[in-house]
Amino acid sequence: MSPSARQADADPLLLPGDAALRAAAESWRRALAQERRMAANTVEAYERDLRQFLTHLDARSGTPTIPILIALKPRDLRTFMAARRADDISGRSLMRMLAGLRSFARHLERERHGSIAALGAVRQPKVERRLPRPLPVTAAVAMTLPETRPDATREPWVLARDAAVIALLYGSGLRISEALGLSARDAPVPGIDAVRVTGKGGKVRDVPVLPAVSAAVADYLALCPHPLDPEGPLFVGTKGGPLSPRIVQYAVAGLRGALGLPESATPHALRHSFATHLLARQGELRAIQELLGHASLSTTQLYTKVDAARLMSAFDAAHPRAGRLASTTNP
Repeated sequence: MSPSARQADADPLLLPGDAALRAAAESWRRALAQERRMAANTVEAYERDLRQFLTHLDARSGTPTIPILIALKPRDLRTFMAARRADDISGRSLMRMLAGLRSFARHLERERHGSIAALGAVRQPKVERRLPRPLPVTAAVAMTLPETRPDATREPWVLARDAAVIALLYGSGLRISEALGLSARDAPVPGIDAVRVTGKGGKVRDVPVLPAVSAAVADYLALCPHPLDPEGPLFVGTKGGPLSPRIVQYAVAGLRGALGLPESATPHALRHSFATHLLARQGELRAIQELLGHASLSTTQLYTKVDAARLMSAFDAAHPRAGRLASTTNP
């Protein structure tokens, strides 16, 4: 391993490569966060993918430099992807890796360093688009109720806080990051029928707030022992700091056990449930797209497939001729 790779192992924020390459990577990272306003998690994932690729190059041919990247051949990238496949990396993760590398390559080109032509010759890995896995209505509603919390040793305000967050995920279709990004000033309390959230890419949208959701938020605010800064986060942890998404995930995991739900019952499944249940009640697809903050209608259209699959499953289970039809068509 070269000195640059050993430095990268010692400091995960330091990329393998010479000074010019590391400076270009840092300016790229700043551009992603400040100019393109990408989510922090996306910026971190892109930077991690670039680091892994540069570490791979470092091990094969020494310290990476910008000229070495410009001179890459398609086989160099395919070798890296094959190595990642061997590490059991999914096609979806490989697709994101390529997206990150191409983003960095575009940055180098904008900065007049040259073009990494090899990236244009590498095909995207095939990825099967998984259908969302929503919860039944009764299970989704049960997860929003404070009285279904399995841990009676936790403080009442913590149970109310978790119930309020989960109510926003299901009742308004928010992502965890969107719910936890709400400020105390913008708390959706009774009398407020919509809340403004900042989604992926810094896009702002208004989403409706049901009375049950605003009541859950009001219950949390009434019990919360910490003074909330109007400009600070609405949801706080036990010490008064910003609430971690991991805590919400733990709360949902506890509910899975208490309610006997499958592993697919995650915080994000509540957002899927919001969309699927709206569609089942004749919700208009374009309106659901706006509520979810999807950039593309094709993403929202996945929920039509979920609903169709659910209807066919119900047909097969309940229709008196379903079994007979299956037996006559599959001798």
